[in-house]
Amino acid sequence: YECVYLHAFETGSELKAGLARWITYYNTQRPHSSLAGRTPAEAYRRNGQSDHGGHAPHDLMIKQAA
Repeated sequence: YECVYLHAFETGSELKAGLARWITYYNTQRPHSSLAGRTPAEAYRRNGQSDHGGHAPHDLMIKQAA
């Protein structure tokens, strides 16, 4: 919602670029209250490693669903 509905993207390529920027911002700069004010990048990485055995949380969900 915070990206797609608030911007008037005119083409698919503009939408793709806009979403890429938003996802990068969301994961690396935007603090999350559910993560104690940390970004997802801060919450799920420790010393350059993931807290999930080297896998991003979405990777684990995909593997568990398979």
